[in-house]
Amino acid sequence: MGVRNDRWIRTMALEKGMIEPFEDSLVRKGVISFGLSSYGYDMRVADEFLIFTNVWGALVDPKAFDEKAFVPYKGEYCIIPPNSFALGRSVEYFRIPRDVIGIVLGKSSYARCGIIVNVTPLEPEWEGYVTIEISNTTPLPAKVYAREGIAQVIFVSADEICEVSYAQRGGKYQKQIGITPPKVE
Repeated sequence: MGVRNDRWIRTMALEKGMIEPFEDSLVRKGVISFGLSSYGYDMRVADEFLIFTNVWGALVDPKAFDEKAFVPYKGEYCIIPPNSFALGRSVEYFRIPRDVIGIVLGKSSYARCGIIVNVTPLEPEWEGYVTIEISNTTPLPAKVYAREGIAQVIFVSADEICEVSYAQRGGKYQKQIGITPPKVE
């Protein structure tokens, strides 16, 4: 098992379509960084968000998710209320190889502001836009910038190919297009 480097990520993105669109270098000037890094890829958050609210008195239940629990928002940035939560989606579409798992980690620029991105796996042969879970842990409103870096994906290769991939078992989040709320089958 090993972490994949920038050369491998570049090859997989350009030749196999693992990341689309793909930024071949780390973009940093005036933005929260995104693009290819030494041992990962800093993905961006798109300009569409679902901001959780208690306006309608909904209950958050992963088995029976009520869409009244959030307000859809589209814009250059998203203001997440204090001690609240939002969902976003990646700008990039990912196609994970069968012998690799991607691990999504929040960026330190946001973490230092109390904005936490949930750690989540991108399983072997999963593909789609990543639904990004963003928590504002502070007592203040927090700003998240659209089309800028939100999280880093670290790609870890396996010593052996998995017996059953995410695609083979018909994973419920396979090929998700927009922001996808929780599903229980």
